Amino acid sequence: MTSHEGLRADRIFNAAPPELFFILSAIAQYTGAIIAINLFDEVSPATVAWLRVLSASLILLAFSFRQSRQRWTRRELYWVAAFGASTALMNLFFYLAIDRLPLGKGVTIEFIGPITVAALRTRSVRNTVALLFAAVGVVVLGGVELGNEPLGLVFILLASVMWAGYIVMGSRVALADRGVSGLALGLLFGGIVITPFAAGDAGAAFSSGKILIGCILVGLLSNAIGYGIDQSTLRRIPIRRFSVMLALLPVCAAIFGFAFLDQSPSVLDLLGMALVLIGVAVQERDETDRHHEVVETT
Repeated sequence: MTSHEGLRADRIFNAAPPELFFILSAIAQYTGAIIAINLFDEVSPATVAWLRVLSASLILLAFSFRQSRQRWTRRELYWVAAFGASTALMNLFFYLAIDRLPLGKGVTIEFIGPITVAALRTRSVRNTVALLFAAVGVVVLGGVELGNEPLGLVFILLASVMWAGYIVMGSRVALADRGVSGLALGLLFGGIVITPFAAGDAGAAFSSGKILIGCILVGLLSNAIGYGIDQSTLRRIPIRRFSVMLALLPVCAAIFGFAFLDQSPSVLDLLGMALVLIGVAVQERDETDRHHEVVETT
């Protein structure tokens, strides 16, 4: 690609609405999730998460080899490591959760992390009301699981905390403006962090070409493509707006679960999801200056 073509591609990317990229990211992530769920019968969710993270890191390291060789400051590496650990743990807890919970319901409960980040970024009565709507929606969804699958609820709430960390620390990594090299190094570190949870079942995955290829495909779709799009988007918009727009993900997850996993939400499930999405819609749509927001987090 020539420099002129590169500049033209950048202009097209910057002109396109961020919602479009969120939908593309969601399609990639939940296509990967469908493949992962089908692998859970043959290998543990923890091992699938581990191979997902490591395979994505290797793919991205190969893609961003020149950027990865650039000198990193110690502070930048701290943020990359923290980002990678939170991302890998988010993947681990999420897979442990959706092994027990429907995909759409799980993602909706997990969304309490992003909505909390969004509410805390802009302190106002309106955003407090938004958070209350989201919290009630999570209680409605979570209450259904307390008697049936409490461990699944615990895992998805842990994933929610890690998702919040993914957003905040991911923004720091994205602002280093090194393409996807920060994501690649972070995932490599994160893969090392979650190794103890998955190594015991790794032999089964490496002994089957079908399982291994499936895990690599999950890493490509859900992490390399999905999170790569997120990193590009985080360089364009403030953290709060990014967190609000993540509301598209629970809806996409529910659609994917219904279409590919025969997971039909109940009326109560739909009510809980609606409350979460109302909370998102109620939030203020102010245009926060990115530089001001970054200074606030320093």
